[in-house]
Order: sequence, then structure tokens, then C-alpha cells
Amino acid sequence: MPRPSRRTVLATGSTLAGAALAGGLPSQATAATPVATPATVASAPSEDAWRTVLDDADLVWQKMPKTWYEGPYLGNGLLGSGIYQEPGKNAIRFNVQHSEVQDHRPEFGSLFGLARLPIGYFTLEPVGAVTGLDWRLRLRDAELTGTLTTDKGTLTIRAQVTNALSVLAVEVTPSEGERGFAWVFHPAQSISPRAAFQPIPAGYEANPPAESGEDDGVSVCVQPLLSGGQHVTAWRERTRGERRTLYVNVAHSFPKSTARDRAVSTVRAAALLPYDALAVTHRAWWHAYYRKSFLSVPDARIQRFYWIQLYKTASAARRDAPVMATSGPWLEPTPWPATWWNLNVQLEYWLIHGSNHLELDAVTRALGEFRDNLTAEMAAPYRADSLGIPRTTDMHLVNGGATSNAQGYGVGIPGQDTPTPEVGNLTWALHNVWLSYRHTMDEKILRDILFPLLRKAISYYLHFLEPGADGKLHLPATFSPEYGGNTRDCNYDLMLLTWGCRTLLESAELLDIDDELAPRWREVLTKRVAYPTDTNGFMIGADIPFAKSHRHYSHMLAVYPLYELTGRTPDELALIEKSLAHWVGFEGALQGYTFTGAASMSALLGKGEDALKYLGQLMSRFIQANTMYKESGPVIETPLSAAQSLHDMVCQSWGGVIRVFPALPAAWQDLTVHNFRTQGAFLLSAVRQGGATRWVRLASEAGAPCVVRHAIAGAVDVRDGRGRPLRYEDAGDGAIRITLRKGESALVTAKGDRPDLSVGPVTANAPAARWGLPAGRGPMPGAPVLPGSGQDRDPRSRHNGITNPCPTPRRYRPDGISLPDHARAGVCLDSREA
Repeated sequence: MPRPSRRTVLATGSTLAGAALAGGLPSQATAATPVATPATVASAPSEDAWRTVLDDADLVWQKMPKTWYEGPYLGNGLLGSGIYQEPGKNAIRFNVQHSEVQDHRPEFGSLFGLARLPIGYFTLEPVGAVTGLDWRLRLRDAELTGTLTTDKGTLTIRAQVTNALSVLAVEVTPSEGERGFAWVFHPAQSISPRAAFQPIPAGYEANPPAESGEDDGVSVCVQPLLSGGQHVTAWRERTRGERRTLYVNVAHSFPKSTARDRAVSTVRAAALLPYDALAVTHRAWWHAYYRKSFLSVPDARIQRFYWIQLYKTASAARRDAPVMATSGPWLEPTPWPATWWNLNVQLEYWLIHGSNHLELDAVTRALGEFRDNLTAEMAAPYRADSLGIPRTTDMHLVNGGATSNAQGYGVGIPGQDTPTPEVGNLTWALHNVWLSYRHTMDEKILRDILFPLLRKAISYYLHFLEPGADGKLHLPATFSPEYGGNTRDCNYDLMLLTWGCRTLLESAELLDIDDELAPRWREVLTKRVAYPTDTNGFMIGADIPFAKSHRHYSHMLAVYPLYELTGRTPDELALIEKSLAHWVGFEGALQGYTFTGAASMSALLGKGEDALKYLGQLMSRFIQANTMYKESGPVIETPLSAAQSLHDMVCQSWGGVIRVFPALPAAWQDLTVHNFRTQGAFLLSAVRQGGATRWVRLASEAGAPCVVRHAIAGAVDVRDGRGRPLRYEDAGDGAIRITLRKGESALVTAKGDRPDLSVGPVTANAPAARWGLPAGRGPMPGAPVLPGSGQDRDPRSRHNGITNPCPTPRRYRPDGISLPDHARAGVCLDSREA
């Protein structure tokens, strides 16, 4: 049998292959919608497809949002603003937060000394008492518009966070009776938000009070930092005719105090432009962003939710912005004011691949840029050849555990209890980098980022692997995220170790590297102990069964997202199904991302009905009015991962096979997808009508091997971009193999069929309420449940409906320190805690 070439091995993307990121932006979608060739002319749709789905997905407010979880939000990956009623006041709060604003005292760790810092907020204070509102968050333009009505008149509002200048611009046009409205800035106390939830470390204190002033017509609020440096909020209001526009910028500098000059100059430049002039380039960026892909499903609620997540992701992420912290660029009261690496980061960025938005990939950029900082987080004996990442870091990937007298912690050591030996987080983060490589086939990042970092991450494991009496290689006790307790042969680590070794071998072959560690990697794959299981499926590890409610699927990573175990044999399928049922069967500690993980695992098994059921439970139990999500504080990863679960229902491309419509529920008879990015750097477009796949088109950006399970019944025709027949091979199991060079495309249809190749939105099966707070919207998650809703069952039952989302045992902070209103009764702190 001939030996495959190095490039073929990795290009086919085995379930455990190597990783990297595209150097440039993904290709822009060029058609508003037909996907046509000169030989087969498609009729253009009657209206712009993107405008239709985006206008339909706009969030609306006809009732006053009273919390962050109900209100509109704007952002550009750096500057963020959430808008809702000022608690207890006749005013509207516009929060002003920034993803780069943090403290710089590493001796107090990432959650205090390196924590993100609150900045403050503006209040829009009308003359009269507010009596009503009618707002719309226009996704297509990334702009809030509408009116605020008072007993003295109206305020017509437009607001955006611009891309080019990073300015919050709010234009208000008052009626006669509201011309006296005012803007007031309220600086926040510059202290870690965690101080309201956990005891403050000895020696830690808040930063000094902010200092307000003016600079030639520009107002400034300067926040000095005890560590040196500053962050500055600058603003100016300009009046043009009846319109008054507020311009706001935030700048951060460390260790120098240069932020003031930058913020003032930015506001001064922005204020020269009227609102509409700022909006031109802002809207152009957003319109181009959305046109990179298209997806329409016949479930109105889910389709709207999906497009809102694309808006949310681009509001929260940019390649050159910090890796998203738990709440994105927005910052509300939270015990988690940092970046979390044991699930949150991974889930936050999955949707960028299928949706064709690699321009948002901060993970690959940050791991490459700040790799040297990771060395300091390792115990000294392992720094020469090993790397890891602690559970939490700041935007520079620093925790602070390496500093003297540190309150932070570094990467734990297998077999030792302190710090917690949660050692697999870097390897899992590098799987995200691998996904970016596989979806772009950009070899330079495979060479420059993934291979050197993964080599050191796996080398850390190799220090501790030891043969047992059974002749197998075993790991000493490590920690499975969030379950509690250390265990030998922890599945979280064994599964990541396996993926890492296989990926390194395949990457080395592709890169033509004769690595001295390759024999050791092969030994691990040959002799590694089997994943611990019992009668209920996957265990946490050899010493800990899965025996309590647990929201995290750390013990099942080999199933998802690593796709090592996929149900290829009856025994493997039975193990996955048993483990999944056992995991979600325990209520009490389940949270939103439990259901996105279960949905994606169900999609892997081809169970579209189950996947939709899990997404439905997520929507009804956890997702808030504005599609945000909360536990003890706001966390952004769960709604974003739900978009990835939808991707997994529509297309999967693991293992070198592109699977079109692999897990659709029966009710989704019609579906459209366009320029969906797959592994192998293909752009997929496909249409399903009346329960049948009509056509599939694949455009190759890299010339990688192309195997597609097209979901078209019976014989097929395959044609190239000029309409000429293309040769193909039967690859088995409903798949065909097509040879495509870089820049070539293939169209697959039923034999003899010449379908309309237009791409446009499909008709919804049933109406659904808009997201936001439209008039007549029912109770949101957390509101009292109605009898007969399926959520009023006995909370003592192991298999019940919704219960208290806080995991047990609960940990409450005693009253005594000044807590925000939401926390005064005691705060349930879950196992995200460090």
C-alpha cells in the first residue's frame, strides 16, 4: 500500500490533527445570493437575503430594561456599552467598559491584582418622568435606535460604538419639552469586582478615586492606578441643530500615564464629525462582516438567536483585542473578572470557524504573542521544556502565581494538591488553534504557533507518565475542571494527551520535522491506559466515578469536541449514549453550556431531534431577554456555544469528511447555508427544500482532499465552476471524493436535476416573539414557572425540570462587607472559583 504524502496526512484532517490560523481575513462573500456558474444561471432573489434575516432578528424593547440581562448592548471588541434603566432612578444608564482596562498588581493574582476594572457609566437624565419607550437594536448596522417618551415630550436616540475611532456616539434629538435633558458621568470605584463576592487578599486595596477635569472643551475622568499607569474616560457633547451628540472614548496605559492624551485627542477628532458621518464606515464594516456567510433555518426563534450571536461575537471580539473575558468587553458585577481557560475561552470562539469569521480569532494571536508569559506560570523545574496555562489569566496570559508572596497560582503539578493540578487547559486551548488551522490550511501558524506550543504542553505530561503493573502508561492525580477532587488517570487529561500526541506526529510529518520526541509520542498512543469507565459510562478518572450533578463535560472531551470517539462501533456508540444520558440525568448543577454540549454530542450521533430538544431547554431555562446568560455573574460563552451547536446540526467536517445536514430535526424541511467554512478550507453552500437536499457547492481555498457526504438521495451529477462534468469516486457511506485544486469548485446535484441555485431565507414554520422586551413577552428564565410547563416537578427528583441552578454544596459569603444590592442576601459561588 503506498505511503500517503506528508501533506495528504494532515490535509485530510484526521480526528486528531495539527493546528494554525489564517494570516489574512477570510474571503469575502461576493454574491448577495445566487451561487451560479456560466453554465447554470441562477435567478437572483427578489430582495437582499442578509437584510431580510438581519432585520427580522433585530431585538426590540417596548418595556423598560431594568438589568444588564434585559437591555441592548454595543461593542467593538474593546469598548462596550450596556443600556438599561438606572436602578431606582428616572434615568437611562449607558455603561462604559473596556476590555483592556485592568489592574497591574500580579502579586494579588489574576482575580484581584490583574482583574478587569470597572470604569463607570453615563446616565441620560430626561426632564420629565419616563412613560414609555420604543427601541430597536438594528443588527445590520450595529446601532440602537428609537424613542424614549416622558410626560414632557420625547427623546429620539441613536447610538453606536464605532470601529475606526472606538468611540461611543449617542445622538439625542429632544422635543421642545425635553431640551433640558442632561448627561452625567458616574465613575466606578476602581477595585476588582470579585471584592463583592470573595474575601479581599491581605494588603490589597482599591485604586485611588478618579480625578475629573476638562481639557479645552473635552471632559476627562482620570483613574490613576496604584501600580502606575491610568485609564481615562474622555467625552464631549456637540449640538448641531436640534441634535445633541455625545462622544465617548476610553484609553488605558501602563506603566506610563499616556492614556489621557490619547483619549482626549480621539474624542476631539470624533466630535468634528456628525453622527451620520461616523456611521458610514461603521455600517460598511458591519455589512461586510455579515456577508461572509449566510444561514437560514425554519425555526424563527433559533434563526434570530443565531444572527444575534454573530452580532454579539463581533461586538465582543477582534483578532487584535484581548481574548474574551467571561463577560466580553462589558463588565457587570461578577466574581469572575478575568479570562477563563478551562472551558470558557474554548466555547467563546468555536462559532468563528463555520461562520467564516477568522478575523475574530484572538486565541491564536494571543497564544503566539504571549507564549513567553506562560513559562513563568510553570513550576521552576519544568520551565525549560514545558508549558501550561492556569485556569484564569489577564489579557497577557498572566496569572501572577510566579511572583514572590503571590496570591495568584501557576499551573499545578500532577500528583500534588496545591496548586490545583488542572493541567490540560493549554492543550485544550490549542485545539481551538488547530480548528483555525484546519478551516484555513494556513501552514505558517501550524509551524510557528501550534507545533512549538503543543510540543511543550505535551512534554509537561511526559514528565509524569509512568508504567503501571498492567504495562500501561498512567498519569498521577490531576483535576477534571469543576467536578472536585483529584484523580489518577483523569479522563480530561488522558483525552487531551492523546489528541496532542497524535496531532504532534501528524504536524511533524507535514512540516518535515524529525523530532526526537516522536518515539515517545507514539509510545503514548500505543501504551496509554484506556479511558476509565464504569457501568454508567465515562468516569471522571480512575478514582472518581461520575456520581453527582456536574455541568462540565470535561470527562467526555474525546467525544466532543475532539471527535476521537464518534460511535464507529456498536460498543463505542453505546458508551457515548450511556455517558451522555448519565451526565445530563443529574439535575441541580446543570447549567446552560451543559445543554449546548449535549446538543452537539447529539448532533454527532445524527440525532437532530435530541439536539433541538437540548437547545430548546437552553432557551427556555437559561437564555435571558437579550440572549445573554448568567450564573453568579454574566458569562458569555454559553449563548455563543449554542450557535456552534446549530453549526453542528447543519454541517460537520471532522475526520476529513464534510457532512452536509447531518442532524436536522424532521420539522426543518427547508434550510439554506452559504459560504459555511469547513475543515480543509472549503466554503460550503447548500439548499434543502421539502425535506430533500437539492444541491451542494464546495469551493476550495487550499486544494485539500475533498470528501463530502452530500445528503442527496440516489445518483448525482458533479460539475465544475463552468458547468462541465467532474470526475468523482464513491467514498462509501453516502460520500464521494472529488479532486479540487485551489480556487476550483464543485456543484453536486441529483442526477439530471438542474435546481435553482439562489440562496435566500427560508419560511419559518411558526411565528415567534422577538428577542428583547417586546410588548406581551412572557416571563424570562428565573421567573416563576407555570403548572404544566414541565418545569414544576419535584426538585428532589434526580431527573427533573429546572431547579436552583447553583450547584451543591453551596458556598455563601457571610454578610458584612459592602456588597452590591444583588449580592446582599448571600451569593451562590459555583465551581468556576479558583
